[in-house]
Amino acid sequence: MNAISLPFHEPVLIFTIVLLLILAAPVVFRRLKIPDVVGLILAGVAVGPYGFNLLERDASFQIFGQVGILYLMFLAAVEIDMYHLKKNLRQGLAFGLITFAIPAALGMAISHIAFGAGLTTCLLLASMYSSHTLISYPVVSRFGLQNSRGAILAVSGTIVAVLLALITLASVVKMQIRGRFDLADILLLLLYTAVYALAVGYSFPALTRYVFRKISDPVAQYIFILVMVFLGAVLAQLIGLESILGAFYAGLVLNRLIPGRSPLMNQIKFIGNAIFIPYFLIGVGMLINVHIIFNGWKVLWVAMVMIGTALASKWISAWIAQKLYGLGESDRQMMFGLTSGKAAATIAATMLGYQYGIISEDIMNGAVLMILACCLVASVTTEHTAIRMRIELTAAEMESAEIEKPEFARQIVAVSNPITAEGLMRLAVFMRSPKNAEPVTALFVRNSDDPKALTSGRYSLRAAAEAAEEMGVSVKEEERFDLNIVSGLSNMIRQTHATDVVIGFHRKANIVDSFFGKMTDTLLSETMKMVIISRCFIPISTIRRIVVVAGNNAQYETGFHDWVARIGNLAQQLACKVIFLASAETSRYLEEVINTDGYAIRRIYQEMTGWDDFILLSGEVGPEDLFVIVSARRGSISYSQSQENMPEFLAKNFSGHNLMVIYPEQFNG
Repeated sequence: MNAISLPFHEPVLIFTIVLLLILAAPVVFRRLKIPDVVGLILAGVAVGPYGFNLLERDASFQIFGQVGILYLMFLAAVEIDMYHLKKNLRQGLAFGLITFAIPAALGMAISHIAFGAGLTTCLLLASMYSSHTLISYPVVSRFGLQNSRGAILAVSGTIVAVLLALITLASVVKMQIRGRFDLADILLLLLYTAVYALAVGYSFPALTRYVFRKISDPVAQYIFILVMVFLGAVLAQLIGLESILGAFYAGLVLNRLIPGRSPLMNQIKFIGNAIFIPYFLIGVGMLINVHIIFNGWKVLWVAMVMIGTALASKWISAWIAQKLYGLGESDRQMMFGLTSGKAAATIAATMLGYQYGIISEDIMNGAVLMILACCLVASVTTEHTAIRMRIELTAAEMESAEIEKPEFARQIVAVSNPITAEGLMRLAVFMRSPKNAEPVTALFVRNSDDPKALTSGRYSLRAAAEAAEEMGVSVKEEERFDLNIVSGLSNMIRQTHATDVVIGFHRKANIVDSFFGKMTDTLLSETMKMVIISRCFIPISTIRRIVVVAGNNAQYETGFHDWVARIGNLAQQLACKVIFLASAETSRYLEEVINTDGYAIRRIYQEMTGWDDFILLSGEVGPEDLFVIVSARRGSISYSQSQENMPEFLAKNFSGHNLMVIYPEQFNG
């Protein structure tokens, strides 16, 4: 048996120890009221070369650590609601300038006064003070606050602050090497950055949509997304940018194709939070040498000055943004917590500065202590702020619920075809409120014992149920035998008190068969509940726009608010733009519902006064859009004679398009 020597070199043992740290550190430190992020960093300090020396920071930590920081930046971008991001983008970019400029200016002044540093050293330290890493972002994600205003401003400002800090760092290093400042290099980098942004912004989403339509396997889709993230990082490095910016930008451009409630998003968050991000945090801890505290008062003096400058400048930046944008104290603290953490860019600046002789050993050691202190402050501040914000939001939601007492949708998804069952269920889940805890009913109705139909129906039922479970929605599987399919469906509607029925489009059996089929026509006469008929040729998550046609007087139907809510939820979760084709009066009611319910969606209204306008405007619908027709039962308030032409028009002109036809609930539903 070989003698045990430290640090350990056996790969299996190293990985086992890391997994134990990931498992145990949060539990242990949580008892001490220390946030999980801090716990993992301190665990890295303990087992690293400057602690008990159980593990050395070998290639595995360098690889997993780099993957972890890229994953963290990607996750921060992909979890943002694009509506909120675009709404606050200008303010976020302005905050990025503020949180870069103030730490840089203050840092240069204090570095010159306190350390007697020259220009190149002051500029390098300015890049360290102004950059930050979203090291405490997992806390924001855990509490579901990624769309709070403070979090969005901090995350969107990150790309500006880090980009400018890294440009400053690159300029300082080149100045040290060449002995002069070269403006041409910076202008060339900015040109490369613009070309990179356009190329990735257009090619990545298009390629992802194409792949998602060809590949439905969730594992293959996840691997493809990882390829896109790291390809974005590699391309960023090739033009002279830091890889973390490439990963962040990849997350932004792919954001819309990864809905928050999709199985793909669940996989991304699970694997990142379970392995990659904890590995990165432990690796950061292993870099920190706590022994330098005892190297003398000079190191402590340098560290205290750097820590005070870094934290004070980021707090001042958050305070200025709070006053400029009229934010609350919690948002200010959230911005400070997210932007005060330091890791990736600061570590790079420290290593390069010492390597090229720009900073002294004392300043390098002080920077290491600054990184540790800033990580601790960032994590503690973010956690305490997140808890307070979550309590405030929950209290507001409870108060609102007591006043409004909304009734959530109770859905039935009728399936019989294994090919379309999964898509119908995913559509139904995306159309319901994320707060809806009601189970969705997956229903297969049969009126015979035909083995082929029975097998097909049960496979459909299982596929629909699995899709709902993957999206975190409880599901009831129901197989029902009845005299006919409509009778079975109608009885289930009454039994479950359903509000919505989602069915697939009818397949014409012969040339005289109607567009919707006799079964659909009978169902519409049997129940007055909302009936949604859908057909999608592409995965629902790859839809680019939703085009909704609402007829005159649609606002007077009993189910008007409900169908608008379904479209609002669908568009919000898919981050799609919605184009409403409706009369001016109907559009006013649509806007009122969207504003009252608070749906964060991009929408435009185009006026439609009659059948001719409908034909003209519907010509803009493309193969990547979802075309939604809000129809009406014969004799209802919004029914018009022109709707008689609708089935023939759709069959002739939209046979290859993604369609949804909604029949809202009627007054006696």
